[in-house]
Formats: sequence, C-alpha cells, structure tokens
Amino acid sequence: SRTAYSRTMVTGFPKIKANAKPSPMRYRLAVAFCSLFSLGGGYFAALQPSGAGWRDPFSYHPLLMMIGFVGLMGSAAVTKKLGGYTNTKNHGIMSFLGLLCAFGGLYAIYQNKEKFGKPHLNSGHSVVGLLALTGATSVGLAGAVFLHPDFGSDKQNKTIRFVHHWTGKITLIAAFFSCMLGLNQLTENPIILIGFSFPLVALVPLAVM
Repeated sequence: SRTAYSRTMVTGFPKIKANAKPSPMRYRLAVAFCSLFSLGGGYFAALQPSGAGWRDPFSYHPLLMMIGFVGLMGSAAVTKKLGGYTNTKNHGIMSFLGLLCAFGGLYAIYQNKEKFGKPHLNSGHSVVGLLALTGATSVGLAGAVFLHPDFGSDKQNKTIRFVHHWTGKITLIAAFFSCMLGLNQLTENPIILIGFSFPLVALVPLAVM
C-alpha cells in the first residue's frame, strides 16, 4: 500500500532505521547542489586539461557521467529519503534517467577509445566506473522488478529492501570516487583536484548517508 512506504523500514538483518527525512529546505538545497555541480563540474571536466577545449566524442563522457551519477542518481537518493509512494516512484524515475545518461557517457568514451585506437579498461578509473555502472544497473533492475510501489513482485520483502538500500549507497560512493579518479587522469593541478573532489565528498552525507 502507499502508506507502507512512509513507515520506518525494519529489516531482518541487524536493525537499522531508514534515512532521516530531510526538511523541505535541506531537500531543495541538496537537489540543487547535485544538479548544479553535476552540470558545472561535468562541463569543467569535459574541458580538461586546461586549454584542451571541447572534444567530440570524449567531452560527452565526463559531462554525461556527472549528470547521470551525481545530478540524477544523487538527487534520486535524496528524494527516497522523503519516503512515501510518490517520492519512491520519483526516486525510480530519476535513477533510470541517470542510468541512461551514464550509459551515454560509456558510449562516448567507447567511441573515443575506438577513434584513437586506445585500449579499454586500462586504468583504475575505468574499472571503478564500470563497476559502478554495473552496480547501478543491477540495483535499478532489482528495484524495478521487486520493489516498484505499483507492480513490484516482492515489494514488502525486507531482505531485498535491505540489500537494495545498501548496495545503492555503495554504488553511488563508487561512482563519486570514479569521477574523482577520472579528473585525476586529465590534470595534476592540486587546486583543481581539491576543488572538484570537495563537493563530491560533501555530497556523501547529503545524498548517501
């Protein structure tokens, strides 16, 4: 039922409480932060190293990955904290759109590697990024099949909800870490790296914890 989604989640594992519901102001600030940083940070990363400018198709990779993982999936995680039927559905919609953007980013870097004859999966960034994308896909599929508030086949299963909850958090942290590793491959400027990484670290307690 719809009201079931507003109740505190109790699992069959060691008991935990669902994420604390953010205030309306904190929710708006968190979503705005995720959205603006994903667009600004993604575009900035797309132009690195300094002076390189926009490169097609490479520059679409950091931009789409940031929009997908940080802007949309980060906002989806915050939205789920609000609880309730509508917010649960919005969480799923935003996560799905984020997944589409991330796959667009994957396609961009694949085409770029093929264009220049470079090897695939030859860095920590690429491995962590692929693991994050695989995790996001798996979590999303499980959520759609089992936990959708309208047609989920086992939406009250506490074990599935527990696993979905925590694997989603781990996946999002891995995605944020991959974004930092990616920029580190484009520039060694410590000011740029710190300035880019700090908002991602700040987003962990806002969107993930």
